[in-house]
Amino acid sequence: MTTVYSTIGLIGKPKHDGAKNTIETLYKFLSEQGYQILIETSVANGLAIENINHRTLVEIGEQADLAIVVGGDGYMLGAARVLSCYNIGVIGVNRGNLGFLTDLPPSDLIEPLQQILDGKSRSEQRFIIEAEVYRHGKLKSSNSAVNEAVLHAGKVASMIEFEVYIDGSFMFSQRSDGLIVSTPTGSTAYSMSAGGPILTPNLNALSLVPMFPHTLTSRPIVVDGESEIKLVLANENYESLQVSCDGHVILAVLPGDEVVIRKSANTLRLIHPLDHDYFNVLRQKLSWGNKLY
Repeated sequence: MTTVYSTIGLIGKPKHDGAKNTIETLYKFLSEQGYQILIETSVANGLAIENINHRTLVEIGEQADLAIVVGGDGYMLGAARVLSCYNIGVIGVNRGNLGFLTDLPPSDLIEPLQQILDGKSRSEQRFIIEAEVYRHGKLKSSNSAVNEAVLHAGKVASMIEFEVYIDGSFMFSQRSDGLIVSTPTGSTAYSMSAGGPILTPNLNALSLVPMFPHTLTSRPIVVDGESEIKLVLANENYESLQVSCDGHVILAVLPGDEVVIRKSANTLRLIHPLDHDYFNVLRQKLSWGNKLY
């Protein structure tokens, strides 16, 4: 048996029959090969496995060499924000819709997984971002995002006013429904739906995508990934405001607050099969045309 990985964590979407079936298949396959297996506690209780060795997501990050996440991109994002704090490789098995972050199909899982376990794989580091909310110069809340941090009003179709600074230099002021700050990983998610550019994962860049700006000249802009982005909320805003991280974590924002977004020190280490091709993923997921000849 290969020694590339010794302890493997299995993480899956709770109460999802497809995810549970895949985890049970993975458990049987991996246990027969002698791997130590840790199953996330939230999904372990619903599995038909005796003497299950369950751990929290944090404990899997601390103790395992490899994590296999079974679910859609949304579930992968939640797991990735935690696992990025640890030196652990992450593989995604797609049990959702698009599956930009989940490479392996559940219908054809064992053969490519065996190749990865044998060390025949490729690895890439995806950077993540931190969003911090400051009030009167004091940090009030913060969280990380793999895809994007979005400044928006608390209710639909409500315009807000704010200023944008890049590394301390004033860029523009804007009245709009909000602003999306996206990583390359998130450029095929909410940012793309709002008209933002697709950034290849190897780029050290961030995109700023206005949401329904009250001007025809406002356009998405790409800045260096090392930039510090500061959003200053006008005191004239009257609605409740929010910063949403990956659409899951909500940070409350008040008029006059400052939101600082920058690259995190943590990265997500994704493990892919050797034949993984990012442009092939785009062609499949976005229904792009294939070669003419």
